[in-house]
Order: sequence, then C-alpha cells, then structure tokens
Amino acid sequence: MQTYLNIAQIILAIVLIVVFLLQVRGGGLGGIFGQQTGMYRTKRGLERTMFRFTIALVVIFVIISIFAVTGTG
Repeated sequence: MQTYLNIAQIILAIVLIVVFLLQVRGGGLGGIFGQQTGMYRTKRGLERTMFRFTIALVVIFVIISIFAVTGTG
C-alpha cells in the first residue's frame, strides 16, 4: 500500500506543478522589475476554477502525505 501512496504523491506533485504554472498572473514581466499596475482584479471563470482546483489538489496532497508518513493505509 505504501507504494501506491508514493505513486499517488508523485502524480499529484506533477499535476500541482503543471496547474500552478498554468495559472495566469496578470502582471507579466513588469512585476518582476517592480512595475505596479495599480488595479484590482477578481478571479473569474477559468482562472477561479483553476485556483479552486489547485487548493483541492494541495489538500489531497497533504492528506496523502500524512497517510504516507504515518504508514496507515
């Protein structure tokens, strides 16, 4: 069972990285060099869905990690 938890952790980690990199950060490269846009945006549509999906994946990843460390399962 430990092997399955480890495989699930690896797959979730890869999916988390991909989803995190796909999220759009409205500032572009200007934010790296200190440029401020000065506007407030809310997440809508696909951006909100990706944000919530990322949170759900993180929660699942943490739960699987706890099970993998404690050895239960």
